[in-house]
Amino acid sequence: MPTGLDHTDHRAITDHLRVDGDAGLARRHEDEDFGWDKDTAKAYLPDVLDVLAESQTRLFAQGSDKLLVVLQAMDAGGKDGTLRDVLTGLNPAGIAVTSFGVPSEEELGHDYLWRVHSHTPRAGQIAVFNRSHYEDVLVVRVKRLAPRATWSKRYSHIKAFEKMLVDEGTTIVKIFLHLSRDEQRARLQDRIDSPDERWKFRRGDLDDRALWDDYLCAYRDAIEKTSVRRAPWFVVPADRKWVRNLAVASILRSVLEDLDPQFPEPEEGVDGLVVE
Repeated sequence: MPTGLDHTDHRAITDHLRVDGDAGLARRHEDEDFGWDKDTAKAYLPDVLDVLAESQTRLFAQGSDKLLVVLQAMDAGGKDGTLRDVLTGLNPAGIAVTSFGVPSEEELGHDYLWRVHSHTPRAGQIAVFNRSHYEDVLVVRVKRLAPRATWSKRYSHIKAFEKMLVDEGTTIVKIFLHLSRDEQRARLQDRIDSPDERWKFRRGDLDDRALWDDYLCAYRDAIEKTSVRRAPWFVVPADRKWVRNLAVASILRSVLEDLDPQFPEPEEGVDGLVVE
């Protein structure tokens, strides 16, 4: 992958990470730093987060546009850390984060998109999916929870579902945090060794790790089959958390900049009004 991206050029970063056709997971380096200086990039991140907060304030006030952010990653890929480091400064009234785990009995009684649909954003809101409907072409495929004839149809279902959301005014951004197998090993070991992190670890994480190649293949297919102009995927190198954070923030900045939300006009006669 080429290096030398300007860490302040959010447009170039966004364009570079967008998937157009081949996901290129094999050639996209998980530890890529784009030639950025760590201290400089970390110092610049708060400036980008300030822009995000300002844009979200206008989005919420305008009350018309809707933004759905889908976050996917391997275990220990940094989804929670990204939410904490990039989205913490946003107005809680205008953001909703939903984490999708193992489906409940009730959810399994419906079609697989049922559980996510009610969590899509309302007007003026940013909704973030920590895992998502894509689990039904990832986990379901890799663990053989459904036959190929079932899950292979879901790519077209998902594209149609997302097209409907876009047609109804939702902007969709899908981000894959691309973690290396070596970095995952280190992070899982840290969880085991750290008393404050051990609660996050499940023995099943090791079972999933043994299926690494199968998951990577499933991610490649899901990304390539569903990354379209109206609902693109972005592959973000995730081994270096400081790179991940600035890259994700830059993508969101570009998306909100394109939406260009504006404060609504005040009621007539408010200008110059004096409160007694």
